[in-house]
Amino acid sequence: MAHHNFSPSTYFQTIGSHAAALVIADGDTVTVSTLDANGYDLNNAHQAADPNPMSGPFFIEGAAPGDALAVEIIEIEMTRATGWTRQGLAWHLVDPHQVRAMPPREKIFWDINPRQNSITLQKPPAALKDWSIPIVPMIGCFGVAPDGGEAISTATSGHHGGNMDYRGFGEGVTAYFPVSVPGALFFLGDVHGAQGDGEIAGTGIETSAEITFKVRLLKNRKMRWPRGENETSIFTVGNARPLDQALQHATTEMLVWLEQDYGLDKIAASHFLGMNVRYDVANVFNPAYSVACRLEKSALAALK
Repeated sequence: MAHHNFSPSTYFQTIGSHAAALVIADGDTVTVSTLDANGYDLNNAHQAADPNPMSGPFFIEGAAPGDALAVEIIEIEMTRATGWTRQGLAWHLVDPHQVRAMPPREKIFWDINPRQNSITLQKPPAALKDWSIPIVPMIGCFGVAPDGGEAISTATSGHHGGNMDYRGFGEGVTAYFPVSVPGALFFLGDVHGAQGDGEIAGTGIETSAEITFKVRLLKNRKMRWPRGENETSIFTVGNARPLDQALQHATTEMLVWLEQDYGLDKIAASHFLGMNVRYDVANVFNPAYSVACRLEKSALAALK
């Protein structure tokens, strides 16, 4: 098992079967730099076009269709003292009569202070003069190449992962993706310093970052939609529009997981899910919405 430090020279606005930027092995760790969602680096220099330029792809030796790739997010370190968002809520998330009252969707800037673990508006409205939020970094867009030679825009998401913008994909989380092409071809980028559920403002705190992750290869591990696991819960993510279709995908993937790993048939799994499931509205801004279906490990412990 090796550790790799990787600084990209090329970035991608699609997730697909691009030429590998780095070949790594099962169990390796990588520290990689990423750009913000508009393609700016740690020095605020414009390095790539938007949306969400990706670092990678990373070719994992031995990965083949039908396997799963586990990606442990070890650390997310923001490399710039500023981030940005868009002002106002997304227009489709308020009642029609409120749309004209929404402020212009201009870019606004925030100060990121790791020493104080805080993020503050540079020019706050009077009511938020003394307001700040804690730094809770997450990866907005990451995933593996889809099959069939398809290259999918980093503006959206699907079976392969992509621009899910789920605040649950933070430090200490292991994400799981279905492998569809040899080597998996893993991409990542679009770090947010913080974000609420749904990305209802259309962005998180967009900034550049350095991510350290570890890969593990799970051979012959059938899955259809992204999964995740942290210290307290497991979750599945469905990506689609309308919102109820994303919820269907996430629920179905959790049903399969309970059958695979916990020995429940559909009757038992439906009872268990009905009493224990939690749903997170992960994203309702992107072309495909994202919903996370979540189970607490404390509830799962009762199955053993």
